[in-house]
Amino acid sequence: MKIRPVILIPFLWLALFFLVPLTIVVRLAFSESAQARPPYRPAFAWAEGWPVWLEKAKSLSLGNFEAMLEETLYIDALLSSAGLAANGTALVLLIAYPLAYAIARAPRDRRVLLLTLVVVPFWTSFLIRIYAWIALLKPEGLINYALKSFGLIDAPLPLFGNHLAIVIGIAYSYLPFMVLPLYATLEKLDWSLEEAARDLGATRLRAFWRVTFPQTLRGLIVGILLVFVPALGEFIIPDLLGGSDTLMIGKVMWSEFFGNRDWPMAAALAMLLLCLLAIPLVILRMLEDRRETA
Repeated sequence: MKIRPVILIPFLWLALFFLVPLTIVVRLAFSESAQARPPYRPAFAWAEGWPVWLEKAKSLSLGNFEAMLEETLYIDALLSSAGLAANGTALVLLIAYPLAYAIARAPRDRRVLLLTLVVVPFWTSFLIRIYAWIALLKPEGLINYALKSFGLIDAPLPLFGNHLAIVIGIAYSYLPFMVLPLYATLEKLDWSLEEAARDLGATRLRAFWRVTFPQTLRGLIVGILLVFVPALGEFIIPDLLGGSDTLMIGKVMWSEFFGNRDWPMAAALAMLLLCLLAIPLVILRMLEDRRETA
């Protein structure tokens, strides 16, 4: 049986840009921190070969993972990251679903324009867009200035340097990742089913909830994962909008890697984050397989 080169290309791509970096991170996670350059004592040496690696694997040190689970800083950072990512994802969903629904119900000749407007922010630098939100949210920023000018507030609102600013930044930055999969699902729906439900006496809201919404669950789940997964490990948004006191796992990993120069601990944190993110993906895949089998 011949294997076509076209099939090999994605596997080579995954091996080069996923498996190789993952192998390096795993090797770092089981290494020991040291005052050297690079600042770690490797658990495996590349030149030793498979027989030596298998022998060393029997006595690997789990010190980095044990220290990570015993230190409350890492657990608090992970829980804080999960909460902020969940709040940001919920805000994105509240904005993206009506937006995707409106685009899907718009005349066909206008949909391309509306989708283009959704992805227009991606045409500029991500960093510049976050700096723009700093100018909007700061106490002397445009939002507080406008509210004070209209006499709606007497003192600036605390919009910057807190969790609210991070959630706003996540919602703004990852909105297209929720809109596009939802639109792809909504665009394929048979709208006559919703009209039939209304003809049978259902209200507009009930027809949407019982007929349309269940058919969009797949796109909804994909959108949630596309937003929640990168938001959980986000670094730039909490660092610029959340202030120095913000505790998120991305900032902690950056601090361990560049500040403390503890590369093994940073790699162990990355491995923990990867495992936690893989769990919902595996469960989703199992549910999809079960649904297709049924």
